[in-house]
Amino acid sequence: MDSASQGVAPRTPAVEGLTEVEEEELRAELAKVEEEIVTLRQVLAAKERHCGELKRRLGLSPLGELKQNLSRSWHDVQVSTAYKKTQETLSQAGQKTSAALSTMGSAISRKLGDMRNSATFKSFEDRVGTIKSKVVGSRENGSDNLPSSPGSGDQPLPDHAPF
Repeated sequence: MDSASQGVAPRTPAVEGLTEVEEEELRAELAKVEEEIVTLRQVLAAKERHCGELKRRLGLSPLGELKQNLSRSWHDVQVSTAYKKTQETLSQAGQKTSAALSTMGSAISRKLGDMRNSATFKSFEDRVGTIKSKVVGSRENGSDNLPSSPGSGDQPLPDHAPF
């Protein structure tokens, strides 16, 4: 084969600092290395075909290999320092969030309890109970009418309602 078909550039004037003899030696070495690369690619392709045949005969599928590689990679991630630090940080954050939500829930429950025990809520609860008993009582008596005025109940309504 000639040098043009091997990928070697056609002869040019000697590169500065190189004699014609040195340039020829380098070109010959380049052609030899390129030829070795072609040979290695052919050998690698043959080895890959042989490897594929062996895997096929052993029943190893690309999907099985992928699963194995992913499993191995996931294990490597789990044992990494970065993963362990991240896992620890997220665990601590979860614990702190849980504690904060628990404290907030307790505070809300306490406030609702305080509100339920307040005089305003008791007054409102009594009024609702009175209206309910009048409505239920009037239905039992055959009348669906509500009292004629809101102020006609047992207790007068305050001028400024809290709600």
